[in-house]
Amino acid sequence: MTSNSTQTQSVRSAEVGTFVAMSWSRETPQGAIPYVLAFSLGDGDNGPEGSAAAVEQLMRNCQLSTEEGLVDGSSRPSLPISLLVVDGSVVLTMPQINAQIVPSNKWLADVAERGYACLLLTTRTWPGGELTDNDALAAFANDEETLKLSAKVVLPARKLRDR
Repeated sequence: MTSNSTQTQSVRSAEVGTFVAMSWSRETPQGAIPYVLAFSLGDGDNGPEGSAAAVEQLMRNCQLSTEEGLVDGSSRPSLPISLLVVDGSVVLTMPQINAQIVPSNKWLADVAERGYACLLLTTRTWPGGELTDNDALAAFANDEETLKLSAKVVLPARKLRDR
């Protein structure tokens, strides 16, 4: 009899390197969809390949894979990923990794209207260049390889509750 191990291995931030999360909205016939793309710059201890492997382990720790297709986070209460929107910023929380994003007002309005954002967590590392180059970021986010190497999750946008 064979069994699969569900044990998670820790992921050290030094293995991942610089972890980046960026937000944008895309217009569709059904309205604007808010997105978050999370990736490594590939500057971890073992270079781009090591960073990609560390993000892949992070994905496994989050019970995700690139093969699974679109995951509805609201139907998986045990999913160890959350998206918290508070005071005009967003915190993406995963095992051993947190990323803060300061999104545009449009993105915040889109997430408030929808109640969720679509997360793309990719093992593809940033190919280089300035992160301030919007054209390069858009090309990376929309590249077929980036999408192929991504876990795709619809994450409910949570807010702090008033007491």
